[in-house]
Amino acid sequence: MTKPPPPRYTIAELAREFGLTPRAIRFYEEAGLLQPERDGRQRVYSQGDRTRLKLTQRGKRLGLSLAEIKELVSMYESPRDTTPQLRRFLDVLSAHRRDIEERIAELQTTLDEIGGHEAEARALMTKQGAEQAR
Repeated sequence: MTKPPPPRYTIAELAREFGLTPRAIRFYEEAGLLQPERDGRQRVYSQGDRTRLKLTQRGKRLGLSLAEIKELVSMYESPRDTTPQLRRFLDVLSAHRRDIEERIAELQTTLDEIGGHEAEARALMTKQGAEQAR
């Protein structure tokens, strides 16, 4: 009994599946995240490329940089012990969490300042309206 050949994907199939443009997929290829084979002039992506693209999209949703994604994807593909990979993944996520929490705090400060300016402007408008009514 022979095994069926491993799945292969065209750039159009991956683009459709992941909601990306072929240009975005070529960008990930140029960044070293994907390594398609060539069938003449056509790119042919393996199941491994599909998995790397899925991991890349997950990293982008988490807001990770391309360098962080590339590091994590390469760790994912390394054999054997996953403890170092998991530690590094946790380190990356922890740093990213701190960054997001800092940005949220900065945005909250900005929102508070905006609220103060709005209240001040409304108070001035109310005062002016009362003075104009006299």
